[in-house]
Amino acid sequence: MAYVEHPFQAVFDTHSSILILGTIPSPQSRIHGFYYSHPQNAFWRVLATLLQENIPQTPTEKRKFLLQHHIALWDVLQACDIEGASDSHIRNPVPNDFSVIFETAPIQKIFTTGKKATSLYRKFCEPRIGLPTTYLPSTSPANRYWYPFEKLVEAYKTILPLLK
Repeated sequence: MAYVEHPFQAVFDTHSSILILGTIPSPQSRIHGFYYSHPQNAFWRVLATLLQENIPQTPTEKRKFLLQHHIALWDVLQACDIEGASDSHIRNPVPNDFSVIFETAPIQKIFTTGKKATSLYRKFCEPRIGLPTTYLPSTSPANRYWYPFEKLVEAYKTILPLLK
C-alpha cells in the first residue's frame, strides 16, 4: 500500500457547467501526467463519442477538449493510501477542497465516476458543498464486463443536456 497525493490541478474555467469527479489518479495516469490515461480506460473515448469529436490524445488536447465543452474535471480525493489502481483498496482518504472550483466556475451539476468516488463524495464532500452527485459507471478496464462501451456511452448521455 502506498500513500498517494493528488499530482494534478483541477481542470476548469469560468465557463465550466458540470464537474466530473473520479477518486484519485491511477498509477498509469500519474505516469502519463493526466486524468484517465490508462490506455484501456474508456473515459476519453466515451466523451468523444458523445460529443462527436476526435479522441484527444495529449494532456493539452484533453484539457482543451474539456474546457471547450464546459466540463470541469478533478477527483474527490487529495490523498489516500492505495494499493495499485483499485478503489476498493483506498484507506485514509483525504478529500479535496473544492472551493477553488466553486469560486470560479458556475457548476450546475456534479457527476462521480464509479461507486467508490460516489460514496466518498457523499460522505466527505456533499455535506460541505451542498450539491448532490449523480453516479456514472466507472470507465476503468476493470469495469468492462459490467459496462461494455455501448452501455457506458448510454449512461454518460445524462451529461449532454447540461453541455448544450
